[in-house]
Amino acid sequence: EAYTRAGDLRVDVNGQLITATGRAVLGDGGPIAVPPHAAISIARDGSVSIVPLGQTPTTVATVGRIKLVNPPAAGVDRGADGLFRLRDGTDAPADAGVQLVAGALETSNVNVAETMTQMIELARRFDLQVKALRTAEEDAAAATRLLQVG
Repeated sequence: EAYTRAGDLRVDVNGQLITATGRAVLGDGGPIAVPPHAAISIARDGSVSIVPLGQTPTTVATVGRIKLVNPPAAGVDRGADGLFRLRDGTDAPADAGVQLVAGALETSNVNVAETMTQMIELARRFDLQVKALRTAEEDAAAATRLLQVG
């Protein structure tokens, strides 16, 4: 069992709820299977509900509940695959206090434009300092030549 903060979920051709990388999403009773449906929604508590094909929009069926966990950060390692696992190899217990935000994906906490501006500014400062060092070396060499001539 591994954990992700990524919320880009979809239903595959076999009707299984999967992540963007094709891994099955676990619910209370194992992988969540989604029967043919006209609409699907995921509630804040992780409940996966559908409007079955051929039914009215008021007919809603819950097909599972995504297993939401809140393990201590100190006990979790991030794997090379980008997924989180408990260090001791056990499975984290479900936590009813964890909630999802439907329709939102977690993004980077880096402001790309600001970071690029800072990188350009730092590169220019570096170039300026390298030029100053070169000028100092050239001045020192010229002073040495003057002293040798005299």
